Amino acid sequence: MSMLRGLQILLLLVGVSSALRFHVPANGKKCLKEEIHKNVVMTGEYEISEGMGYSSSVHVTDTRGHTLYKREHFPDLKGKFAFTADEYDIFEICISSHIPAGQHGADREISLILKHGVEAKNYEDIAKAEKLKPLEIELRRLEDLSDSIVQDFAYMRKREEEMRNTNESTNSRVLYLSIFSMLCLLGLATWQVLYLRRYFKTKKLID
Repeated sequence: MSMLRGLQILLLLVGVSSALRFHVPANGKKCLKEEIHKNVVMTGEYEISEGMGYSSSVHVTDTRGHTLYKREHFPDLKGKFAFTADEYDIFEICISSHIPAGQHGADREISLILKHGVEAKNYEDIAKAEKLKPLEIELRRLEDLSDSIVQDFAYMRKREEEMRNTNESTNSRVLYLSIFSMLCLLGLATWQVLYLRRYFKTKKLID
């Protein structure tokens, strides 16, 4: 059991879930952005404080304007959404609060729990489907977490290579531009000397 406890502590330390609390004004909207890698599952669970006659809307979109989740003017105080990122992107989660026309309202408190990657998987269902023991399911979770970390490192390495290539390309362009500028200045200086020499000879100021 000590091994199992150690695995649980490790997973807790490196968990990627985030719980947020914020307020949305009446007939207002608040948006949050989350960066997700390709083929990563993301889930969200929201809870909205009660308000007489209030309704809410939740929209989840990507940078290309695609709608991944949309629920409008619902009276419920709780809800969930889930999606899988087709490619690396920054996703925007917007929550709006609506009140009837002519009614004055107060801010509503929103509790939003976002999970992605390993934390978004339902290992209880996996354990039931595959009839896994508690230690086996924790090992499965740890294996998935290790894969996620490896993918993150591979992504960071790829980004580092792209940035290095961009820097090298920029340095080469700056070098070529500097050489070209120097050649232009040398050519201009040579032309000025020859022009002034010819001018002075024409005026018979020099031999």
